[in-house]
Amino acid sequence: MPCGDFSNQPLLDTVIEKLHVESNLQELPLWKLKFDIGESVSGLRAIFQSQPLLPGVLLVEQGDELVTMISRRQFFENIAVNFESEKFSDRSLEVVFQNLSSDILILPSETLILAAAQQALARQPESLSEPIVVSINSKKYGIVDMQQLLIAQSKIYQLKHKIIREEKLQELLQTEKLAILGRMVASITHEIRNPVNCIGGNLPFLSNYFQDLMRLLNAYETEYRHSSPVIAQIRSKIDLDFIYTDLSQILNTLNVSSESLREIITSLYEFTAKAEKQRQPTNIHTCIDNTLLILQHRMNNDIEVIRNYSDLPLIICYAGQISQVLINLLNNALDALYEKIKRTKDWQPQIEIHTEIIQQEIQQYISIRIADNGVGIPIEIQKQIFEDFFTTKPVGKGTGLGLAISYEIVTHKHGGQLQVTSQPNIGTEFRILLPLVPISANH
Repeated sequence: MPCGDFSNQPLLDTVIEKLHVESNLQELPLWKLKFDIGESVSGLRAIFQSQPLLPGVLLVEQGDELVTMISRRQFFENIAVNFESEKFSDRSLEVVFQNLSSDILILPSETLILAAAQQALARQPESLSEPIVVSINSKKYGIVDMQQLLIAQSKIYQLKHKIIREEKLQELLQTEKLAILGRMVASITHEIRNPVNCIGGNLPFLSNYFQDLMRLLNAYETEYRHSSPVIAQIRSKIDLDFIYTDLSQILNTLNVSSESLREIITSLYEFTAKAEKQRQPTNIHTCIDNTLLILQHRMNNDIEVIRNYSDLPLIICYAGQISQVLINLLNNALDALYEKIKRTKDWQPQIEIHTEIIQQEIQQYISIRIADNGVGIPIEIQKQIFEDFFTTKPVGKGTGLGLAISYEIVTHKHGGQLQVTSQPNIGTEFRILLPLVPISANH
């Protein structure tokens, strides 16, 4: 006798409304009617006739052991038509089982609906309308009607497109905000460059004046060894020896800080000047160094940055766009390192940047490799990381566009390649290949 609840299936419309982009097969209505393979053909015919929506039944033996699935189409086309009804109506399904196709698609219940639909549509043409068997656990199965699966797939695509439209709108707004911010930063850096240059330019004079004054004080002390009690008292209070040592260090620190600030301002100014109408000869190492300066606020003393630079010629490119790619890749490397820092002790977080010229067939490329020893990228998603809106970061932490934009810039805008290799818990390496074209050819 057949077993399983098939008289009260969930309404598809109700299920469809609850679907989301990551919905899996278990969220769809599953038909779970089991029919013993020893039962008669007429018994199965009666079940199909009484349940016009039933896509198929699970043929089992010994109660729960799945043998195969027979669909409505298979039954009526291959059994009811090809065998004389009166002669075979009382025969068991086991007798005619050898005439049924055993090529059924069985998928785990956690399979995403979109992935399941892709696999179902990849079957042979004669099997495209066949239902899918869903494995819930070792001895529990269900059946998904192909039409319902395609309706669910369509709904999820609609949701996905809606999300993409909304995110693209947000991205446009964010791009406009960044453009405004870029213009503001460019303006501000231009305004503060003069006072910074003034400070940096006058520090050497201040240092020289300080040295002159100290020489004068030393001369006074030499000529007038027995100073007045008032001068001796002031000298003991101010600790002249300490002032001399400390003031020298302060002036040196101010000079270093002023130079660092000037470099950061120059880097920001160059980075925000992105209205590039044509490619320009660019020093890749300067782009990398400027990017590292911009990201200096994210790097603590625990992170080691190793730069292995080879001798490189200038390269024709859009420097602002390449800087944007470097920002994205280095930010991802830092995210991976900080994620691993949370989990691992007694470990040296590290980013290595390696540049060189390589030859591929007849084309020379400048190669930029950015490698980290962070958490790595799971193998199953490595092929998806350059897709629009794909991100593994929590909501609000990433748009899923950084790598997609980087891929677009490197491959389409520069005719290069952007590659990734990664091992979970070991690290990730991104490799940028930019065609090396003689400057005279483009400039």
